[in-house]
Amino acid sequence: MLRALERVWQRSGDAKYFTYIKKDLDLFVQPDGSVRTYKMEDYNLDNLTTGHALLLLAQTSVPDNQKYAKAATLLRKQLDSQPRTKEGGFWHKKIYTNQMWLDGLYMAEPFYAEYSQMFNQPAGFNDVAKQFALIEKNLVDPKTGLLYHGYDESREQQWANKTTGQSPNFWDRGIGWYSMALVDVLDYFPQNHPQRPVLIKAIKRLAPVLAKYQDPKTGTWSLVMNQESRKGNYAEASGSSMFVYALAKGVRMGYLDKSFAKVAQKGYEGLLKSFVATESTGALAFNGTVSVGGLGGKPYRDGSYDYYLSEPLRKNDLKGVGPFILASTEMEIAAENAIGQGKTVGLDYYFNHEPAQERSHRRAGAVALHLGGAHTRRLLAVGQSVSRARR
Repeated sequence: MLRALERVWQRSGDAKYFTYIKKDLDLFVQPDGSVRTYKMEDYNLDNLTTGHALLLLAQTSVPDNQKYAKAATLLRKQLDSQPRTKEGGFWHKKIYTNQMWLDGLYMAEPFYAEYSQMFNQPAGFNDVAKQFALIEKNLVDPKTGLLYHGYDESREQQWANKTTGQSPNFWDRGIGWYSMALVDVLDYFPQNHPQRPVLIKAIKRLAPVLAKYQDPKTGTWSLVMNQESRKGNYAEASGSSMFVYALAKGVRMGYLDKSFAKVAQKGYEGLLKSFVATESTGALAFNGTVSVGGLGGKPYRDGSYDYYLSEPLRKNDLKGVGPFILASTEMEIAAENAIGQGKTVGLDYYFNHEPAQERSHRRAGAVALHLGGAHTRRLLAVGQSVSRARR
């Protein structure tokens, strides 16, 4: 949710969104950089995702910005001793021994990569890439291309397949966390890092799978994927929002073919029709987010189809609202980038700034540019460079 508010702040320029983020963090971050309620000994990856907001504030000129850097470093230290599988994958939590869950990739890896970039710790990128490689190895179903929610390396959990260690079903929000993690972690990976193409390959592999399981009528995705027609299954808001975000951003960043923009657009229209409602007060509400989804624990969650359907739905749950706002910002950017796409514009920056008597023989100075998406904003800069070169 804080990342979503950051994007709205960046897009709108309205300081109230930044102020909200700061006030929220200040409820927990103490002057010495300690974090109220945080317990490193829990080794819970869910606690790390707020690290991005800490790094954001650490790079601003707010008077107490160093406390946010110290708090981010505190979270980063958790990964130094986070329990791991024998292959090197982070346990999702200390209480979930030998288990990797899809959720954990979003909770830890974008922050881990951003911290590695900000503090020049290149070894961190190798570790981040390893986490994704282990997910691709251990959780991708070769038949459908979908990813199981989690796996138990020891095969001891009741929910774990005794041969593969995989949980039995494809949970939409788990796959949503993973898809967002892929496109977000690439924001920080060095362009020349040998594992960057591997990460891009993973999102390229996943995108057509998401398109395949999109409801052709509503544009949304079901809670338990690959069982869309089974009794009780339903369109779920948070996973659908995450898929729209990942696909739209993947197209914008050039990781995915432009054809996936249509999948994202259809999905976004589905979000608006299926989940956005107007309250009697005039305020908007976002419905249809499943409250939680997990494996094991007490009471025990067996990862069955019936288990996922047993979790209640919530209105305005931040795990749905945040991704919906992120998806909305991506769709706004996509609409802006489409302006001028495929058009040819005549540019004569130099001619229009010459003394009048010199214009008659300088008319050949016009430059034609074929515009496309993001290049539109570069129009003036191109004209200026052309002008300087002629002078």
